[in-house]
Amino acid sequence: MQSNHSAHPAISLNDVTKKFGDVMAVNGVSFDVAAGEMFAFLGPNGAGKSTTIKMLTALLRPTSGTLTLNGHNVATEPDAARRTFGIVFQDPSVDNELTAYENMELHAALYNVPRNARRSRINELLKLVELDTRSGSFVKTFSGGMIRRLEIARGLLHHPKILFLDEPTIGLDTQTRTLLWNYVRNLSHDSGMTVFFTTHYLEEAEDSADRIAIIDQGRIVAIGSVEQLTSQTNTDSLEEAYLALTGTAIREESADARQNLRRVANARGRQR
Repeated sequence: MQSNHSAHPAISLNDVTKKFGDVMAVNGVSFDVAAGEMFAFLGPNGAGKSTTIKMLTALLRPTSGTLTLNGHNVATEPDAARRTFGIVFQDPSVDNELTAYENMELHAALYNVPRNARRSRINELLKLVELDTRSGSFVKTFSGGMIRRLEIARGLLHHPKILFLDEPTIGLDTQTRTLLWNYVRNLSHDSGMTVFFTTHYLEEAEDSADRIAIIDQGRIVAIGSVEQLTSQTNTDSLEEAYLALTGTAIREESADARQNLRRVANARGRQR
């Protein structure tokens, strides 16, 4: 994949760390993502991927270091940073008791999309993801693939410059995964939108990413194109390169890290 990138990075991390008690979840991470780039962020379970995305999307504050989105410091300008991105989480986040259109309308209100533009924008995006004929249907009647398409449409509603996709195709069949990535690649190519995604399906990164960063034990262990990573590791595929860099041992997320994340989430909930 190739994109026309501007001179200034859309995403920048500078010596970012995050500790939960004695657990160092992210340790001195630094990299830039160019505007318009399709960028994959890979790593084993518990490597620091989700923590990094939570910091980038203003859900967690870094212990140290700086993160910027389109020039906005995520820690000190969280509202401005949030307006620049859309996100599709691992777990479905739409309301099953609302229709597709009502979910879109709610998101439009939350992001202050002008009232006079909402209807046309919602209809445009539902058509883009081929849900225009189901706009009045309750989400609880949708398949997993339809929900993912709705979440992508919702994430694009406020014209974000960056789209975060956190394992967006998990649990979907091959045909639906292929369809979703075709949508995302076309959107990035046509609008110059930056796409930052995580996935455990390495072929998705191989097919779609301009560059790939691999994180392990909280540190970036490699970054580059598929060709650069395979050359660096003297391997023949991204999968072989990934295993050479991260090993073959099965990983499990630290229980302490999970518990600390839950405590942070609960604390944030109490503060609102």
